[in-house]
Amino acid sequence: MAEGKWRVEVDRSVCIGSGMCIGSAPDDFTLDAARQSHARLEILDASDAIMEAAESCPVEAISIVNAETGETLFPPE
Repeated sequence: MAEGKWRVEVDRSVCIGSGMCIGSAPDDFTLDAARQSHARLEILDASDAIMEAAESCPVEAISIVNAETGETLFPPE
């Protein structure tokens, strides 16, 4: 189980609005009027659903960084 706080960002220049993130983590992501995703909050509680959303993004537009350590958790380097 994921623990801690994560900084979750969506690269809006890459996002294609597939909605996969919302399917995985509907409480944490939303689509705007242009059908581009963004995290509902800048800092979110770590969760398996958020990691699943990032992993399921077809264009890897979602990045996850440990808010406490600065470690990049997704995408892998």
